[in-house]
Amino acid sequence: MIQMPVDALRFDDRELIPAIVQDARTGSVLMLAYMNRESMRKTLETGETHFWSRRRGEIWHKGETSGNFQRVESIGVDCDADALLVRVEQKGVACHTGEYSCFFSALEGTAQPVQSLGEVLGALSKVIRQRSLEKPEGSYTAKLLQSGTDRILKKIGEEAGEVIIAAKNHKKEEIAWEVADLLYHTLVLLEQEGVLSSEVAAQLESRSGKKGPQ
Repeated sequence: MIQMPVDALRFDDRELIPAIVQDARTGSVLMLAYMNRESMRKTLETGETHFWSRRRGEIWHKGETSGNFQRVESIGVDCDADALLVRVEQKGVACHTGEYSCFFSALEGTAQPVQSLGEVLGALSKVIRQRSLEKPEGSYTAKLLQSGTDRILKKIGEEAGEVIIAAKNHKKEEIAWEVADLLYHTLVLLEQEGVLSSEVAAQLESRSGKKGPQ
């Protein structure tokens, strides 16, 4: 990936550049805000997002009053160098309304956006992480994590077998159901073993390259 210096960014006539904020784990688009050169500098220095408020005419540190900070994992630049994609680890919710993402409404006459598989898996991994930390009573996930790696591996083996049977029977709905079970238990294993989903993504990306899987 090309490394672009800040001086190469194309700010508009108000000295602002739009920043699309995305959850690095789930892929969900969280919000759209604007940066100027100073808020960009603060973002890079602190590792947390800072934006320029067009309404108040001042820099604001995301989460400073709400506690919903955004830790920056990467900042991408579009091909014209006039927009940013800020990938973050979101603490709490991104929207001031209490919704996780600011994009929780659909334009009238259009369908509600459907999350991609990556977004769903990312969100699910966050829930599994919460169950691991909080250990709520009655939670299957918490109980499975407490049972240890061998129990989780047994479940993965069982679910893999169910996927094979469903595929041999050529039943699409059963295949989708069983693959979902297999993916869920695999995410539980990743949590148990302390493997980040981003590490798996990096492995897949390194194998695919620009030409796709070999």
